[in-house]
Amino acid sequence: MADEQLDENTPNTEAAGSEDLGTRVQVLEEQLAAAKDQSLRVAADLQNIRRRAEQDVEKAHKFALEKFAADLLPVIDSLERGLELSSAEDESIKPMREGIELTLKMFHDTLKRYNLEPVDPHGEPFNAEHHQAMAMQESAEVEPNSVLKVFQKGYMLNGRLLRPAMVVVSKAPAVAQPSIDEKA
Repeated sequence: MADEQLDENTPNTEAAGSEDLGTRVQVLEEQLAAAKDQSLRVAADLQNIRRRAEQDVEKAHKFALEKFAADLLPVIDSLERGLELSSAEDESIKPMREGIELTLKMFHDTLKRYNLEPVDPHGEPFNAEHHQAMAMQESAEVEPNSVLKVFQKGYMLNGRLLRPAMVVVSKAPAVAQPSIDEKA
C-alpha cells in the first residue's frame, strides 16, 4: 500500500515539477529577452554618444577660429577704410597705399585659406539672414529691397555667419499725393 501511495504521488510531483520547470523557463526567457533589449538599447546609446562626440570634435575644428577671426575683422575694416579715404592720385601717399593694398590682399588670402569669406552684397536682394539693414532709402533705379550701399562687409566662417553685412536697403519711391489745387 505504501508502494501504491508512492506511485500515485510520483506522477503528481512530476507534473508539478514540470509545471514549475515550464514556468521557470518562461520567466528566464522573458528575462533573456529583456536583457537583449537592454543590451541593444545600450549599444544604440553608445553609438549615438560616439556620433555626437565626433560631430562636436568636427565643429570644434571647423569653428575654433571663430572668436579669433571676429577679433580680426575690425583690423580688416580699418585697412579697407584707409584705402577708401586716401586718394589714389596723391603721389605722396602712393607707396603707403600700395603697402596697405598688399597687406590687405595677404590678409584676404589668409582668411580665404581658413574658409572665412566676405559677404559684400552690393546690388543684391536684401537677405535678413546675412544682412543687417541700417537704413532704407528711396530709389527708382533699383528694385525695392535691394542693397544700395554696404557700410560694413559681413563675413562667413565655414558657411556660418560670423558677422552680418551692414547695409542700406532700397524702397520704392513715395508716390506724390496730388494737392488740392491739382484735384480741382
